[in-house]
Amino acid sequence: MNNGIKYTQRKSESQGDWSLTNKFCCIILTTAMTKSQAASAQTFGEFFRQKRISLGFTLRSFCERYNYDPGNISRLERNILSPTIDKQKLEGYATALKIPRDSEEWTIFFDLAHAAKGRVPEDILSSKRARRFLPLLFRTARGQRLSKKKLQELVDLINSS
Repeated sequence: MNNGIKYTQRKSESQGDWSLTNKFCCIILTTAMTKSQAASAQTFGEFFRQKRISLGFTLRSFCERYNYDPGNISRLERNILSPTIDKQKLEGYATALKIPRDSEEWTIFFDLAHAAKGRVPEDILSSKRARRFLPLLFRTARGQRLSKKKLQELVDLINSS
């Protein structure tokens, strides 16, 4: 079931458990994975490069076709230049990369851009219900454990989306 919620996570080496983190090189794990899918760990740049290559474009041919600066796209793909979070510009990139609008890839693309900037996506901020749970995520990112009650509330939020 695709509920459209994405998580940034890393494995804690000291505790051996998973904790949420607001890290530049975040990992996006989707809750809508099938048994045959593996969790993919990607930065915005890695995702961008993978999509470009899967379309059969070299960096230069992609930039020539869509009138992008090859130096900037190269820096984006190598995570030297952080992506914009301007909706119109991201939509332009997503369209050039043939990412279907309103698909899971579209959501991941925008989530990765926001995560790289350390920002919460607008769709989360505009949801009163989702905003209630941001403190839980922040606490967890700081390594503090959730109470069973708060964890159940979060699970209920995820399941109702």
